[in-house]
Amino acid sequence: MMKRQLALFFVLAVAAVTPAQETGVSPLPADYQSRSSVELSIRFFDKRVYYAADAPILVQVSVANKGPGPYRFKLADERAWSVDFDVRTVSNRAVDPADALVRRRTTAAQVYFREISVESGESFSFVEDIRDYADLRQSGAFVVRARVYPELYHTAALAVRDTPLESNRLSLNIRPPAIPGPDGIPLAMDVETNALLVREKLSPDEVVAYTLTARQKSQWEKFFLYLDLEAMVSRDGSRRRQWLAESEEGRRRMVDRYRTELQNAVVDGDIAVIPAEFQIERTSYGAEEGTVVALEKFRGSGYTERKRYTYTLRRKDDIWTIVDYTVVNLGTE
Repeated sequence: MMKRQLALFFVLAVAAVTPAQETGVSPLPADYQSRSSVELSIRFFDKRVYYAADAPILVQVSVANKGPGPYRFKLADERAWSVDFDVRTVSNRAVDPADALVRRRTTAAQVYFREISVESGESFSFVEDIRDYADLRQSGAFVVRARVYPELYHTAALAVRDTPLESNRLSLNIRPPAIPGPDGIPLAMDVETNALLVREKLSPDEVVAYTLTARQKSQWEKFFLYLDLEAMVSRDGSRRRQWLAESEEGRRRMVDRYRTELQNAVVDGDIAVIPAEFQIERTSYGAEEGTVVALEKFRGSGYTERKRYTYTLRRKDDIWTIVDYTVVNLGTE
């Protein structure tokens, strides 16, 4: 039996929203009673160690319908009109909103939104960056809770129909700025143990196996540990020309941007995809360069895709790192 897919109905609409807009009490929407059967939940999209004034803090927001009929809500293209995050310190002090959020919500604008329909037993998810909503430039321990406004966010008093959905709470720890390593790149930390991750003298095949295992477990800090991002970012001709023309600070920004794009599968998606299983087939290396061939399998809906990866590694200061890779599709099974 085919799995029932989430039904999405998109309706393009425009609503004029101003900071002083007053909302009168209007008839309740037909599906209002179903809200008691709707669950809003949040979880970290890519759990890792977070630092003050660092990369995005991505959270997956999910609206699950556990009622008997479809549930409909409005989702604005500019998510600030549909979503909010309540971030508090452990002493229950509310964290100030992000400057960008304040500007968006205090400026009269047209709000474009889609109407989302979530069928019974299904859920709808999207990813947001908490830093877009809360000023998290300081380190500390925080508690995060999300709100979704089915009828869009208004700064005036809300009518009954505009009562937001509220999520579970997440504990968020933000550390002081990371300690720079000898190459200027911040030292990574193990999310599970909070210990500093240090490159060890592994053989080329052990490096590849370590990297693939980390990706299977969504352990991004370990996945990046043995990737030479400077070599990876300049693999293609256009990026290499830009790399050579950049200053040292510009190159560092390129590496940071490449890391984020790789993690979000914007670039080099083949190396960031999660293998269901893998097998090291062949390893060869000399004093400074080596190759590792791995057969990797990726499970789809009713099939398994097979690919052969060839990783190129280089050794520097007795440490092997991945600098390049190629992929050959072997079909499905």
